[in-house]
Amino acid sequence: MMKNNVSITTTLPYVNADPHIGFALEIVQADIVARYHRLRGDAVFFNTGTDEHGVKIYRKAHEADKDVQAYVDEYAARFGLLKDQLNLSYDAFIRTTNPNHMLAAQEFWRRCLATGDIYKKEYKVKYCVGCELEKTDSELEDSLCPVHPNLVIELIEEENYFFRFSAYQHKLLNLYATRPDFVIPSTRLNEIRAFVERGLEDFSISRVKEKMPWGVPVPNDDTQVMYVWFDALVNYLSTLGWPGEKYAHWWPSIQFAGKDNLRQQSAMWQAMLMSAGIEPSRQIMIHGFINSGGQKMSKSLGNVIYPGTVVDEYGTDSLRYFLARHVHPFEDSDVTPERILEAYNANLANGIGNLTARVMRMATTHLTSPVVLTEDDQRFEGAVGVLIEQSEFNRAMDLIFEHVGKGDAYIQENQPFKAVKDPTTHDQALADIELLVHHIYKLAVHLEPFMPETSHKIKTAVERHEMPDAMFPRK
Repeated sequence: MMKNNVSITTTLPYVNADPHIGFALEIVQADIVARYHRLRGDAVFFNTGTDEHGVKIYRKAHEADKDVQAYVDEYAARFGLLKDQLNLSYDAFIRTTNPNHMLAAQEFWRRCLATGDIYKKEYKVKYCVGCELEKTDSELEDSLCPVHPNLVIELIEEENYFFRFSAYQHKLLNLYATRPDFVIPSTRLNEIRAFVERGLEDFSISRVKEKMPWGVPVPNDDTQVMYVWFDALVNYLSTLGWPGEKYAHWWPSIQFAGKDNLRQQSAMWQAMLMSAGIEPSRQIMIHGFINSGGQKMSKSLGNVIYPGTVVDEYGTDSLRYFLARHVHPFEDSDVTPERILEAYNANLANGIGNLTARVMRMATTHLTSPVVLTEDDQRFEGAVGVLIEQSEFNRAMDLIFEHVGKGDAYIQENQPFKAVKDPTTHDQALADIELLVHHIYKLAVHLEPFMPETSHKIKTAVERHEMPDAMFPRK
């Protein structure tokens, strides 16, 4: 099997609120892919971090009566807690206030400027602070942004720098045509293709510093700071050491993003890369939103689900399991505390946890030594791997848990715990128990990208020939 260098990144969430389960979904998906590639023997660089510039951050800090840098430091630390809470294996946590990132953003600006794709003009535009994006009338519903209907659309009228997005329509369409898996799922690729086919308008990439000073300074113009999206997107390169040469060891990257980031990731960023003379991204995986109780999660509605709360109640692997199997990888999903409890009891407490306990109880009681593991026991099956590479995490987990059910069915049908007591069936019962031990070890191998702690516990129990601690006590 050929080994590869694989770079994986999430988007960088704004540090204006505590991380909720929606971002946990994205970073767990990315972590699953990173762990899978490491199991394959690939070299992996997995990046995440925080987006810390822009008017939204600037205003939130002032509302809290805090120094802006102190404000972003506080929230960046909260996002950093996710590494332990979710058992994440990322290699880098980049902050866009990092001096090296800011220097990289300025160099990227210079290269786009040298290409002739940055110019200055007066303009007036409708702007959603929540999206940090300009909005056309066709994108608004009742004069409001459909993603942030609680925010008033603002009118901006000033002189800023612009990126010549309109020059890249044909190049982007050619990218989509020649790489049909560039954006997954295909429905999102069709969506961004249709957006680009309608024609592209140049977009503003700076703000007047006097009005909004919190941003990366524009090179050679002290009156302007970079627009947050131009700055933040460069993190995918700066985290790899760009503009130094070592970045090429990892670039291009697989990018995970929500559906509200489709335009930025798969069109704006790709055009910027083309302008700077850099290869497009490797692939962009777009996931849906998590709603709760049929409504968008909102503090005012009291339906926000925080990862730490779920982990405190059920454990890290339980949340990782739920996000991988019971949240659709591409479409919107509804998540409630009741659904999490139901999935936990049905598939973890009564599923993999119960199967492991039953098998190891029989093994430690009736087998005199650990089973001898084979290469086949430790081989990661291609069918699950293909589904992971296609970001079909729910289908991959369904396949694994189908084999959890087969283990239960085998015990029910053959009842080795009874047959081992009968001299006429004793030897066959021992063979059945040994077969089941191999079976749960194989399950543990395939659970490793999804539920690494559970995988480790099952493997350790088999290898040491001992009963594991109760993994998923029934709630």
